[in-house]
Amino acid sequence: MILIEKLIKESKSKGEKLFAWLIDPDKLNEELLVSQLEIAKQNCPDLIFLGGSLMIDNQIDRFIEIIKQHLTIPVILFPGSTNQVNDHADGILFLSLISGRNADYLIGRHVEVAYMLKQSQLQVLPTGYIIVDSGVPTTASYISNTFPLPYNKPDIAVSTALAGELLGLRFIFLDGGSGALKPVSAEMIQAVSKHVELPVIVGGGIRKSDDMKKAFLAGADVVVVGNCIENNPELLKDFYLTAKSFDTKQS
Repeated sequence: MILIEKLIKESKSKGEKLFAWLIDPDKLNEELLVSQLEIAKQNCPDLIFLGGSLMIDNQIDRFIEIIKQHLTIPVILFPGSTNQVNDHADGILFLSLISGRNADYLIGRHVEVAYMLKQSQLQVLPTGYIIVDSGVPTTASYISNTFPLPYNKPDIAVSTALAGELLGLRFIFLDGGSGALKPVSAEMIQAVSKHVELPVIVGGGIRKSDDMKKAFLAGADVVVVGNCIENNPELLKDFYLTAKSFDTKQS
């Protein structure tokens, strides 16, 4: 069994970068998923994040089964609600929405599933989740009824991330959200990664390998890509090669 937290933290300590592929079961059917996983076999990401804000058709159990039939990398739940907890995954991002002020997403929903998670086999990854203004309202900010952090205020992001670190969270996730018009700025990533010792995960608005490269160079330890792969799964190769070539350049 791969210990996910150990994998991410050891990669960070070595200066290696990780590519996480976000799969939203609302956006794919089983046939499309299988075809994309066949491409991913040759250009394998380091992690799979699985989940979405709505999950209209609860296919998560079946999707985990299909993914595990094709790939041997960790499948990590990226839940939009408590009904997306599934013991067949390898881990779960236990997200505390520290950029918002909605108590439900800071601690309320966590209380609802705490006992279930404690009894499960899932590796629980306590994560400070920071939604960043990406130029368009996102599903995450709408569902959570919170305002995103201003795009051009890295100092607020730093203070928020530091609060999460001091509270004992183990990861910081800067997310522009699904459908973001632009990625989280390099200035914000750099500022946060400079001031916190935790691994920094960055997602939202990553549409090409150059976006990934900029995030890595700014200090991101894990870059998450989703929407653009749904539309063009051949991009898996570009993102895979970018992550691996970056590791080579830094070693």
